Amino acid sequence: MISFVNLTAQREKYRFELEKAEREVLDSGCYIGGPQVQALEKELSEYLGGKIHTITCASGTDALTIALMAMDLRPGDEVIVPDFTFIAPAECVALLGGTPQFADIDQETLQIAPESVKELIGPHTKGIIAVNLFGQCAPFKDLREIATEHKLWIIEDSAQAFGARTNQMACTFGDIAITSFYPSKPLGCYGDGGALFTENEEFAQKIRIIANHGSAGRYRHEIIGMNSRLDALQAAVLRVKLRHLDEELAVRRQNAAKYDAYFTEYNSTAAASEKIVPQKIETGCKCTYAQYTVLAENRESFIEKLKAAEIPYCIHYPAPLQEQPCFNIPVTLCGMITTEEWSANRTTGAKWASEHAISLPVCAFTNVDEIIEKLKAHL
Repeated sequence: MISFVNLTAQREKYRFELEKAEREVLDSGCYIGGPQVQALEKELSEYLGGKIHTITCASGTDALTIALMAMDLRPGDEVIVPDFTFIAPAECVALLGGTPQFADIDQETLQIAPESVKELIGPHTKGIIAVNLFGQCAPFKDLREIATEHKLWIIEDSAQAFGARTNQMACTFGDIAITSFYPSKPLGCYGDGGALFTENEEFAQKIRIIANHGSAGRYRHEIIGMNSRLDALQAAVLRVKLRHLDEELAVRRQNAAKYDAYFTEYNSTAAASEKIVPQKIETGCKCTYAQYTVLAENRESFIEKLKAAEIPYCIHYPAPLQEQPCFNIPVTLCGMITTEEWSANRTTGAKWASEHAISLPVCAFTNVDEIIEKLKAHL
């Protein structure tokens, strides 16, 4: 069977380096913090150009929560998030008592739509969480202009996009940026892990304090914080994988180009009801292709053909966030609204994407040529 993300093949390729790094940690007796974590943070900062502070933590979701705490999010504050993405950005806002406001997306790039962001700004709006969805950078030039005009901060959710770039590297656009090291990410460890990035020294110090029980020194707790740390074993694994990240991203992009060429040819003769259009990647963006995502006019028909060809697939995400049961209520922290008003606020681009988006394997250890041959035989 074809793996959606072939982590076994990746480990086999780097086995000697990984086992050496793992043994060093296990033999050291230093399992939390210490030189491996410090070295990883330094290497991540260097990868991003050297001016960025890097603070590792226990997961990408923790990283978002810590970033919002560093921005002093308070109950009743509003934060604009994309309606088509994983739940974490909206979840973390709500967990801290804030109100997520759901922005629509561009139906071609699948990134948050700046015009929709503008429409949601109100007196309680404090910031924007922009997600680099599927490994492509969000439209940060436009978002930064909006944020500057309205005195808002930006948190860059780059959980799927460490290593992406446009005019600058992903993880350097936000006032604070975050990433995830979940195993299936382009840069993943062997468990949960995450990191925060900022150029702002004050934010960096505050993030470290928050992630360490609100403590800047042993048994002195300046603020209420949390316990969120990356262990040394995960740091050692990430240091090995970071050395190979750029070569893996190059293969992902080559794999994506093969898919692009195939679907261009397929769509030239396919009926309108059967077209399968790849996510648009903006000119100048080097995407990480965390997933290779297409928009299928008839997704159910496409899925049946993928099953027949024994090609794995994933659906990210089957419903807009505001349709999730935890958010889909006619009462918000800003007051009561009618069911009709709630329905009118739904985002049409996000809804459309949730019904048409489907992702195919694209990692550096995927045989995309084999998949394309299977597609040709079944489409």
